[in-house]
Amino acid sequence: MLHQSSLPDRRTAAAAGGVLLLAALGINAPAHAASYGTPTIGLSVSYLSGAVGASGDPVVTVTVAQSGADAAELGVAASASSKPSVAKAGDVTVTGTGGTRKLTVAAHGRGYTDLTVKVTGLGGKTATKTLHYAASAAVQNAADTRYLTGSSDASAAVDVGGGYVVVADDESNTLRLYDRSTSGGPVRSWDVGSELGVSKEVDIEGAARAGDTIYWTGSLGNNKDGEYKSPRNTVFTTTVTGSGAATQLTVGGSYKKLRDDLVAWDKANGNRLGFAAGTADGEAPKQIDGFNIEGLEFAPGSKTTAYLGFRAPLVPPKSGGKALIVPVTNFDKVAGSGAKAVMGAPIELDLGGLSIRDLRKNAADQYLIVAGSWAADDNSDPYALYTWDGVASHAPVKRADLPTADPGGWEAVVDVPDLTVPGARAQLITDAGSADLYGDGTEAKDLDHAEWKKSRATWFTVGG
Repeated sequence: MLHQSSLPDRRTAAAAGGVLLLAALGINAPAHAASYGTPTIGLSVSYLSGAVGASGDPVVTVTVAQSGADAAELGVAASASSKPSVAKAGDVTVTGTGGTRKLTVAAHGRGYTDLTVKVTGLGGKTATKTLHYAASAAVQNAADTRYLTGSSDASAAVDVGGGYVVVADDESNTLRLYDRSTSGGPVRSWDVGSELGVSKEVDIEGAARAGDTIYWTGSLGNNKDGEYKSPRNTVFTTTVTGSGAATQLTVGGSYKKLRDDLVAWDKANGNRLGFAAGTADGEAPKQIDGFNIEGLEFAPGSKTTAYLGFRAPLVPPKSGGKALIVPVTNFDKVAGSGAKAVMGAPIELDLGGLSIRDLRKNAADQYLIVAGSWAADDNSDPYALYTWDGVASHAPVKRADLPTADPGGWEAVVDVPDLTVPGARAQLITDAGSADLYGDGTEAKDLDHAEWKKSRATWFTVGG
């Protein structure tokens, strides 16, 4: 039997057929509502350090997406702050369009805050990520200051061209490559400990470059408790290939008896410098008659004779004593192939009662000396910058007092410009390991997250 369909049914069928016919003829049919997925958001880092009043603070990369939507249609902004006195949501700036954005934070106060970063997609759907942010206090010379994050105990630095620098840390055996112009983490790093056959810190304190070879030295002193630790008695080399961001380092030779050679040499010359006493069991290295090396640079016109700059002892070891340099005339062979060290006549420099914290020269044999206290608790003790020509009989010239009100002790010179050019600038780096950067009583070296550890790099005018 044939069944007659109802009028509504016939109308529905006719309408459906009409839609199919329109589609077949290429005529637009009525659109259905789009279906959007939940958006996603990612941050290039979870922990970030900034500074009040800073220039060139680190940038966070934010990646966003949403299925069914063009990434350009997604909104990204900070929506909350756990401590607005450090940084409010409105202090977060997000720039760019599409799937990748850039985020920066302008801090108002010292401390910590968790910033909620929110992506708002189509269809009213959202997602969030938390950025754990720490801000250090404002510093002098803020416009000329950058922060090298990832470690706080910068101890030696060598320019590798293209605006990049390799920085050593005296609390680890890791060498880090940084962009000198911006704040942020290392581009790459090299842990050299295993290749040197050591598991504890070498206590790297000095570095010098000759051609494609960088020479590094440990402090050679006892640890702070007066105990001998053999890894600290290490000098070694790295070979540089490439430059700038493409720099690569390869560990070369090493030698682990330079301290022994220095003590034996001093004994043979009447113990005039007190090296045996300064290295005795129980003797802390950072005292006026201690034993601690912090500077390394080659003599004028030489790639074989290196100057070892001593933080301690002063000569004589009393207030107003002179800073000590001991030349090692075959340093290329000592560090490169393990030859026994040969010492030249010691050099005594009048640095106003301060000792050597770093020593660096340029191709014209113009030297900069960072002078500071021999004491261990010296982040606020006097620091000064001296120029010198590297000639033993010539006196250094004081160029400037370095600021000491901010956390961290001045520890390294990256490179030396032509000091005869007015306005020429040099970049200096601090060791901030013992500094309380964020006001919670925690020393920087003990912070839980490497991204919150940092050293300060500042440009100073030295030329003219």
